[in-house]
Amino acid sequence: MPFNIKKRGKLTYYYHGDAPVLSALVTEEQTDGDLKIYFAGLTGGYSAQGILGHQELVVMDPDREIELVFRCWEKWLQEAGICLSLRQIDFIEVHAFGCQPKTPNPLVDPAGYAAEQERLRKAYARAYSAFFRDHLPDNGVPCRFTVHLVDVPDKAASYEFYSTGLYQQALQNS
Repeated sequence: MPFNIKKRGKLTYYYHGDAPVLSALVTEEQTDGDLKIYFAGLTGGYSAQGILGHQELVVMDPDREIELVFRCWEKWLQEAGICLSLRQIDFIEVHAFGCQPKTPNPLVDPAGYAAEQERLRKAYARAYSAFFRDHLPDNGVPCRFTVHLVDVPDKAASYEFYSTGLYQQALQNS
C-alpha cells in the first residue's frame, strides 16, 4: 500500500490510511540537505508479519525478530522513495523496549521464567550486534536505551524498537 505523504515545513510525514494514529516515517530536512529520519516503533512479531507479508509469525525469537524490524524499516525507506538500502542510513539511536517472557508462568515456574529472561537478554544482545556487524559493517553503531516492560500490545514479540537515523547526502554522492 503506498504511503500518504504530508509535508509541513521541514517535516514530511509518511503514513497509511485516512486517519492514522502514527506515521511510519517522519523526515526532517536539515539545512545541508540531509534528512533526519524518525522510524516508528515496530516489533518482529505481528508488525513484521504484516509489513513484510510473511506467513510465519516469529514469536519470542530476538535472533530472527531484530532483523525483521530493520527489514521493515528498509522497505518503508524504499516505498517512501528516500533510499534503497539501510546501508545508506546512519542510525543515531535505537530505542528497544524488551518484553518479559510470555512463558513459563513466573508464579508456577520461577526458575524457568528467570532462565527464559536470561535467554532473551543474551539472544537480544547477540542479534542486535550481529545485525550491525553483518548487514551494516561500514556504518557506525548507534547508542540505545533498553527498558524491560511487563507487556506490549504485540503478544508474540520479544521487544519493540523505534529509531532515529540520518540520510547524509554527501555520503551518497561519493
